[in-house]
Amino acid sequence: MGSYRCKDFGQPQRAAQATAAALVGSFALVPTVAFAEASESRASARKPIYDDDFDAVPSNTPSFTTVETTKDVSSPASATLNAPAPTTKSAAKGQKTFTDSLIDVLASTNTPRGPTPTDRLAAQIRRARLFLYDQACVAEDAVNAGMARAFDLEHSFTSTVAGLAPPRESGERLMPGLIYVLVSGMAGSIVARNRGVVLRGATPLALGLGAAWAVLPVTMNNVSALAWKYEQKFPAVADAHIRTREGIEKGIHMAKVHTEIAHQKVDEAVTSVRETVEGWVRKGK
Repeated sequence: MGSYRCKDFGQPQRAAQATAAALVGSFALVPTVAFAEASESRASARKPIYDDDFDAVPSNTPSFTTVETTKDVSSPASATLNAPAPTTKSAAKGQKTFTDSLIDVLASTNTPRGPTPTDRLAAQIRRARLFLYDQACVAEDAVNAGMARAFDLEHSFTSTVAGLAPPRESGERLMPGLIYVLVSGMAGSIVARNRGVVLRGATPLALGLGAAWAVLPVTMNNVSALAWKYEQKFPAVADAHIRTREGIEKGIHMAKVHTEIAHQKVDEAVTSVRETVEGWVRKGK
């Protein structure tokens, strides 16, 4: 009895499973059309995700291709499913195409426009930078010119001092000669201490210069050549120096001439006196 009841309950369960399997298989084997893309009718009902100027679909766009998985022309359901989807050219009528919208955008960007605040600011910054660069170049040139003049002055000073020193082959030494010159100047100031202002200033200078020409002749020649070089930059001073030198040389020459004349007169007088004395001595004999 128990086994019969189990048999009665198992048969309806197996029948239900078979019926469900047949139903699923019938749905799976029904011929349908698989679209590669969504149909235009479905796409037109959705909200566009782009701007208004770029969401229009061109009218010459071909309809989406369809791929048939199972074709059964004998059934009216398959003929209905295999029919081509209707196009929506009437919906796109009166709207701008994507190409027209792109041309309008490019035309609007090519229109001439005035300088923006950023452009004006960039121009002002450029002028300021160029001005600062020019001023920096001027300052740099001035510094370079000043350094060049300083170096030239230093070189001139060192070369001048080196040129005043006597050469080694002359045998002249500066140290004892300068001491002799200083002693001569001090002696002149001592000698003229009770005289007038002119003599007290001229006597030490004259004695010092005389001692320098006597003790340091080569050095004094170099000093005189340097003084003459600087005097040539001032024509009036150079002319005065030339006239003074010519006057001194002329006076020295005249002094020598008068000295020789006086020496000759003295010699003649001495000779005459000696001859007279010798004549008196002869007559006395």
